[in-house]
Amino acid sequence: MCKDVVTQRRAPEGDFARRRALLQCGLGGLLLTPLATLLGGCRKDGWPEGMAEIKWDRDVCARCSMVISDRRFAAQLRGGPEDRAVKFDDIGCLVFWMQEKAEKFPWLNAPETRLWVADFNSKSREEMRWLDPRRAFFVTRTSPMGYNFAAVAAPLAGALDFTDTRQHLLAKGK
Repeated sequence: MCKDVVTQRRAPEGDFARRRALLQCGLGGLLLTPLATLLGGCRKDGWPEGMAEIKWDRDVCARCSMVISDRRFAAQLRGGPEDRAVKFDDIGCLVFWMQEKAEKFPWLNAPETRLWVADFNSKSREEMRWLDPRRAFFVTRTSPMGYNFAAVAAPLAGALDFTDTRQHLLAKGK
């Protein structure tokens, strides 16, 4: 409609209608641009590509059914033919759930299965960083389920990689 109004040439009395239509088109665009920007930015909001949003203090851990509230220890995996997202309150719950469900879900150990753990050193609850646990380092910290490991991006003294952390947790049991 806006294009038709712009290309039409009218007598001077039609100029008023043309200007009004142009103004309406321009205002509509100005009003819709911020709205589109806001809606377009809603999904990302700090979540990595492919990760399902964790609804803090509402979503529950797939293994222990505890509400996921301490952001510093949260974890998630996503994969399989249905691109299923599974949320956890502790890295230990993720490790044990994967061990317990390996036969039922053979895709769990496939390279295309995506895993995330919260970076314990994230700036704030609003600015969470998410790490691939296979590339993260794990340090001893008191965690919600008592597995007592937290993910960090850079190696620290005494930190373990994911393979060693997994072996330690499975050997300890729970």
